[in-house]
Amino acid sequence: MNISPGSNDFGEAVESDRAHVWHHLSQHKRYETSDPLVIIEGKGMRVWDANGREFLDAVSGGVWTVNVGYGRESIADAVREQLVKLNYFANSAGNVPGALFARRLIEKMPGMSRVYFSNSGSEANEKAYKIVRQISHNKHGGKKHKILYRERDYHGTTITALSSTGQNQRKDQYGPFTPGFVEVPHCMEYRSQYGPCDDYGVRAAKAIEDVILREGPDTIGAIVLEPITAGGGVITPPDGYWETVQDICRKYEILLHIDEVVCGLGRTGTWFGYQHYGIQPDIVTMAKGVASGYAAISCTVTTEDVFNQFKADPSDPMSYFRDISTFGGCAAGPAAALENMRIIEEENLLDNVTAMGEYLLTRFNELKDRHELIGDVRGKGLFCGIELVKDRETREPVHESITQAVVADCMANGVIIGATNRSFDAYNNTLCLSPALISTPKELDEIVDAIDNALERVAVD
Repeated sequence: MNISPGSNDFGEAVESDRAHVWHHLSQHKRYETSDPLVIIEGKGMRVWDANGREFLDAVSGGVWTVNVGYGRESIADAVREQLVKLNYFANSAGNVPGALFARRLIEKMPGMSRVYFSNSGSEANEKAYKIVRQISHNKHGGKKHKILYRERDYHGTTITALSSTGQNQRKDQYGPFTPGFVEVPHCMEYRSQYGPCDDYGVRAAKAIEDVILREGPDTIGAIVLEPITAGGGVITPPDGYWETVQDICRKYEILLHIDEVVCGLGRTGTWFGYQHYGIQPDIVTMAKGVASGYAAISCTVTTEDVFNQFKADPSDPMSYFRDISTFGGCAAGPAAALENMRIIEEENLLDNVTAMGEYLLTRFNELKDRHELIGDVRGKGLFCGIELVKDRETREPVHESITQAVVADCMANGVIIGATNRSFDAYNNTLCLSPALISTPKELDEIVDAIDNALERVAVD
């Protein structure tokens, strides 16, 4: 594919963008002297901008979303067909793709039972928090209302989702926050709070129990955790962590809410990240990869036990889940999600993620042998992080400017990668990679080579 600005004049779009679009996560002062990036087309793992430049996308749409790649005509066809038949009806009623996708989804999630549709990961988590709070009022007189969240995890951009986010720079200037959210320590073994130890995973989990006992077990309704911390640095859980967390939750009757917004639908080589660890959550939320960005959809999935706590005599007007998501009723989302799931199955993409993930981690560890800037390499499946440090012995992180210089160098050479950014005071030092589930060794080599070359140049500079 070759997009030439000579044959396609996108100048009007660029100027309209500059004049009227308020971009996400962007300081617009720069656009007074430079053009905003306007993406025109995508195919497979590559995108083209308004100037005809080609990029290999190593972050699946910039925010870990386009799992099956760009240009999937069968998903677009499924969405069009559904929109012509029925585009929307409020989800107080059902629709065919919603019903069929809910069944297919639950088939992939043993122990789970019910699917509540909305349209973003932040909203999916908000629904989960409302479920916890309503159960607290109906069953515990409102006392068991607190929700635990983990340092370094991220759960969304709304005020309440930020209230449950363990990244201080993301929260700066947006308080006061929703009360009732309590932070627990991170589980990042590379930056162990206890120094070197053989049982770090168990100790990190038991630190959660310490918080529970401090707050009072009868006040804690749920804990929300990412299966693998994503934007906080791609932190894989240490051995023994998840099993201990589950035991603690059962001991104190605390609902276990797993946020799969990033890991869900194949990113780590299983349908969901938590499925690597042999645990049974009570609530699972998901969004980004559910339809690979072809339509907006998110899901809050619960066990039948959680669902049944909202069944009561219909004469009680306050007993049911009194919530609505306007675009949870859009039929395009589940139509796209059904076709997205079919592609993952028929193309054996979970197996590909496992194989290509091992290949990518091997290549990144080779980079670690070559570059002193790399302190740690971690990940699972096609979800990897490279932490950059000034000194391997002290593990002092590089300044965010170094990390961003690597990102910028890769971008200038046609490869889009991600990094922790404006999240922490000191630890915005991890390169984040989440290439599409369709990745091949050739494309992964191109990504690794771009990072290799960037590290050479940044180290010199």
